[in-house]
Amino acid sequence: MTYVVTENCIKCKYMDCVEVCPVDCFYMGEATLVINPDECIDCGVCEPECPAEAIKPDTEPGLEGWVAFNSKYAALWPNVTEKGDPPPDAADWDGRSGKLEAVFGASDPGAA
Repeated sequence: MTYVVTENCIKCKYMDCVEVCPVDCFYMGEATLVINPDECIDCGVCEPECPAEAIKPDTEPGLEGWVAFNSKYAALWPNVTEKGDPPPDAADWDGRSGKLEAVFGASDPGAA
């Protein structure tokens, strides 16, 4: 099992999760964070820290595409180990649907 960052992190990027991760498995893009599934130790401390409730265990149904999304971008983006400031409009994006397609141009996270 691993944890994955899902759509609600897009354009929110609160980063509370980064601060508590004991193995520094978060990677940061311009619009979202991802977890490297090969580095995640499944401790789960990040999940309750996410104000956007965007972190889920990969055992939840329908998250296979998000595992692929996290894996793909963790290989491309820089590692982040310290909490930063969220975007100024994070609250406006929190809870919105369709963020993946609006930002990444794909409706399937595995294809992004």
